[in-house]
Amino acid sequence: MTRPTRLDARAWGWRYATRNAWALREVDVRIEPGERVLLLGPSGSGKSTLLHGLAGVLGGADEGEHHGELLVDGVPAASVRGRAGLVLQDPDSQAILARVGDDVAFGCENLRVPRAEIWSRVREALDAVGLDVTLDHPTAALSGGQKQRLALAGVLAMRPGAVLLDEPTANLDPAGVVEVRDAVARAVAASGATLVVIEHRIDTWLPVVDRVVVLGAGGVVADGHPAHVLAARGAELARAGVWVPGRPPAVPAPPAASPGDVLLRGERLAVSRRRGQPVAGPLDLEVRAGEVRGIVGRNGAGKSTLGLTLAGLLPPETGRVVAAARLSAGQPGDPISWPARALLTRIGTVFQEPEHQLLAKTVREELAVGPKATGMDAAATAARVDDLLVRLRLSALAEANPFTLSGGEKRRLTVAAMLATRPQVIVLDEPTFGQDALTWAQLVAIIASLRDEGAAVVAISHDEQVLAALHARRLVLGRP
Repeated sequence: MTRPTRLDARAWGWRYATRNAWALREVDVRIEPGERVLLLGPSGSGKSTLLHGLAGVLGGADEGEHHGELLVDGVPAASVRGRAGLVLQDPDSQAILARVGDDVAFGCENLRVPRAEIWSRVREALDAVGLDVTLDHPTAALSGGQKQRLALAGVLAMRPGAVLLDEPTANLDPAGVVEVRDAVARAVAASGATLVVIEHRIDTWLPVVDRVVVLGAGGVVADGHPAHVLAARGAELARAGVWVPGRPPAVPAPPAASPGDVLLRGERLAVSRRRGQPVAGPLDLEVRAGEVRGIVGRNGAGKSTLGLTLAGLLPPETGRVVAAARLSAGQPGDPISWPARALLTRIGTVFQEPEHQLLAKTVREELAVGPKATGMDAAATAARVDDLLVRLRLSALAEANPFTLSGGEKRRLTVAAMLATRPQVIVLDEPTFGQDALTWAQLVAIIASLRDEGAAVVAISHDEQVLAALHARRLVLGRP
């Protein structure tokens, strides 16, 4: 059995070099060996920063400054990297090698696990997380949810003393959420490892954990048994943005008008990331003004690929994507043939992985990229950027480097950057990923207002709650 790890934060705080405010301040918490802890807090409260620190991967003085101590088994966390295994919030950034088996084996190789033992661990870890692909399957061909399973398998194969998970089920289908949760529970039960998991939707993890720690502006604001914390502080935590069971966030009113004209149409459309390897279709679908079209299905069913194809960013495998005259506005051909500047004001896209579309050095500059590309003057650009900073709760981060934002903040930034050019068709891939209850409600309200103003919205999501709140018309890909 793995020797479980003790984790300590003593009056610890961290501030990124590109941000004026501290990401965390005066955090005092001890996690005893073998404990199962759910780490909660509003978006941007520093949860991911704390996990990175405990894993020893925050970086040096050139990336930020800190005070206090972070200890793993009584020694500085940075000196015992590998003792705590971390699954990052963005699993795409954790895929290192070209083939699935090699990627899972990578951590074990660095820990000098005997070769004969490595491959049995690899297969065991892949089976545990339900990633049913061959060992030589290309990691680049995995869906976002499959990459989450891959990252988790890599950590479980290392058999660390502490397992640190940053929203490990955020991009998984409902069946996959339970499957991965149960795989984690079995792994830590078998190994005795300490578990710290960050999730905004906490219902899934309450049967697994024995302690809740809540971060807020003042460091740790609540700590104790889950039932006691939620009973005593539930109303207060819900007001701060924590997803508290039985306290759902507000949702917008149903659409007042019926859907309008068809703006985008798929005709006998089959889609693929790699030519000759279709993942969905052929299918026919329509995207209408004033309507939310929800695309759902299991991980690997081709949802994101379909979204990128509708957005004119991937060529169809077969069939075609046809834009109505109102949308094309004189632009010849199908969307895949349009130049980038033409797409900006016609079809806006938010990728599943926010990092893939961040271009600028500051949040403010990121929001100005689109308007500047369309030729908008400086005064109008500044006014639009200021409005979006307020609407998406990003004003305090205007001068921050986008890559230092939390996952939820990056998601709000990419949504805001897409809105900056006011496209007629909007393709959103997991638009509420990483959001607390308050920012979730705000994003849903913004999407609903765009729908009611006549935009056509394609929402790819495993979040049934957001699709229900938006009264989305669903298209199910793959097997149910």
